[in-house]
Amino acid sequence: MPLRQRPDAPFPPLAPHPPDRRRTWRPDPRVLTALTLALIALITVVDILAPPDIHLGPLLIVAPALTASFAGPRATAAVALIAFAALTVLGSVRDGLTSANIETQLSAQAVVSALIIGLRVLRERHERELARVRSVSEAAQRVLLRPLPDRIGPLHLASVYLAAEAEAQVGGDLYAAARTATGTRLLVGDVRGKGLSSLGDAALLLGAFRAAAHLHAELPDLAAYLDGSVSWDLAQLAEQSRQARRTQQDRRALPRASSHGADERPRESGEAGESFITAVLLDIPDDGSPVRLIDCGHPPPLLLRPEGITTLAARQPSPPLGLGDLAPVRYEVETFPFRPGDRLLIYTDGVIEARDAQRRFYPLTERVTAWRADRPTVLLHRLRRDLLAHVGGRLDDDAAMVVVERLPDDDRPQHGSRSAAHLGAPAGLGTPAGLASAAGAGAAAGLGSTAGLGPAATGSGPTGSGAAGPGPTEPRSAWPGSAAGSATACTAAAARRSSSSSSTAPG
Repeated sequence: MPLRQRPDAPFPPLAPHPPDRRRTWRPDPRVLTALTLALIALITVVDILAPPDIHLGPLLIVAPALTASFAGPRATAAVALIAFAALTVLGSVRDGLTSANIETQLSAQAVVSALIIGLRVLRERHERELARVRSVSEAAQRVLLRPLPDRIGPLHLASVYLAAEAEAQVGGDLYAAARTATGTRLLVGDVRGKGLSSLGDAALLLGAFRAAAHLHAELPDLAAYLDGSVSWDLAQLAEQSRQARRTQQDRRALPRASSHGADERPRESGEAGESFITAVLLDIPDDGSPVRLIDCGHPPPLLLRPEGITTLAARQPSPPLGLGDLAPVRYEVETFPFRPGDRLLIYTDGVIEARDAQRRFYPLTERVTAWRADRPTVLLHRLRRDLLAHVGGRLDDDAAMVVVERLPDDDRPQHGSRSAAHLGAPAGLGTPAGLASAAGAGAAAGLGSTAGLGPAATGSGPTGSGAAGPGPTEPRSAWPGSAAGSATACTAAAARRSSSSSSTAPG
């Protein structure tokens, strides 16, 4: 089915690019240490020259306190010793070191300096622990959302991710690319919600896509498999919520356990049932054939060409992933030509729904119209800086953007496009014959039978409406996305979804 291609009207030229407001000036610690030592010298000189009834010596404790804010324990201890020595000099010049006033000042200086140094040691220990935790967290986030390769087959990819959660690199938005025997498949999605709370659903969809992208010859079968995986996970989450509520009720029935169960607030099954993931699935052949697209409730991509921008709005968008069990779904495949030099911008709603101080939405199409001639990496760099400047440096929702460019023949790698086996996909699984052989291998291992597939084969999933995946009593190896269940995923998906028709839009 061809897409409705609506060329957008030209926009006026943009104002000069705003500066990046997130940059902050960080002074050199050595300069700050020199200033602290100068402060000690200044206080010492002024106290010596001041009248006898004015005592500025107690102010020397400010020096180690300031040093602890930007330097380590050793530098703090060194400055504390220098300040203590300066106070000793002041005492010897003024009243002598044996006077009660000087002895009290020296004792107080020593005690407070020791406390400052001890607190700085604890702070450094906590900073090291935080650095280790951050390194582990960043590694886990990189594993979850792997960076897209710069080149994959005849395509040039560029991506940018802006998480709404502080100190997070990923959130509820996701993207992934996978090679098949005939081309490249791309997934861009957005989980309902934002921040770290939506990481679980994002991880589920990414894992299912990476496991099945090369197993399904047809794009509707892949969409059906992903929908079944998400639906099955949400059904399991609802079942866990019900069990948690029953356990909570049992605890409240006991007099001694009532206080412990009152604070537990498990995720409600209604909330789990309302979860979904909007997504765009793309199948980009290497031979230059039209690109095939399935839009599951996601914002339409933008096709960038020298003559203008085209909004790739689907005629019949499919429901978001995770809602396929509510009603029968027919995944309509849209097609559009993708010539060498064309660029495709795929984004999430966090970009177009970003608001400025006057509550105005971010004008993505206007910005892209002015910068469509830039290279993908330059385009995303401009969009990222401009988006952050539009919202004042802080987003309310996760935002992700991916640019795909088909390279001209003379710019493609000389070794040709990499095969599915070279990229880690089993050889031949991207073709119908390879898919059939994989399904046959699963049947030979006992996984293709009704007993091996569980409710996925009989059409009685956990919600009673044909969700892909085993029932609550089935082994974990038969779950969608697992190694054992992947071999029969195509058979289960084909039984749940009817194939869709597609046609090519005129260039």
